[in-house]
Amino acid sequence: MIDLLDLHKRFLLAHLRPGDVAVDFTMGNGHDTEFLSKTVGETGKVYAFDIQELALASTRKRLIESGCPDNWELFRVSHHRAPEFVKEKIRAGIFNLGYLPGSGKKELTTMRETTLPAVDAAVGMLGEDAVLIVAVYPGHPEGMAEGEALLGYFSGISRFRYSIAQIKLVNSPTSPYFFVVESK
Repeated sequence: MIDLLDLHKRFLLAHLRPGDVAVDFTMGNGHDTEFLSKTVGETGKVYAFDIQELALASTRKRLIESGCPDNWELFRVSHHRAPEFVKEKIRAGIFNLGYLPGSGKKELTTMRETTLPAVDAAVGMLGEDAVLIVAVYPGHPEGMAEGEALLGYFSGISRFRYSIAQIKLVNSPTSPYFFVVESK
């Protein structure tokens, strides 16, 4: 059985090394932030963004309790504002769109109005031999619309600068899927 989270990590690890800069554009409960922090190590840097205080508290707790190096900064701002805080080129970035798992607030989701500018900015932040993962959750109307908008956006990007794939279970249309963007 295909494990999408395992595939995310494989793509990230193909590019990410100790000392690199990475961004978790939608920190949620901090699982990806933790993975990025441990992967880039003491000499690396991780920035993480979310608009919900619950996400910051949960992530901070996870990073401290799991023994992550002191290489991370958490921001309570929308992902579309990441370029205001991250000035260097990044080696890896990840988006997990949708709502905060365990929050009980399924009506509070990422929205196309901020997701598309955030993803566009993230693509521009990629350095050489870098990767961006964008996980889409089409099981709710905004998630479906985000996925369609992202497909249109990614389809228009030059194949000479980026390699972009969509990883999707074709026989399960409401299952999560993701895009992987690799810079050349």
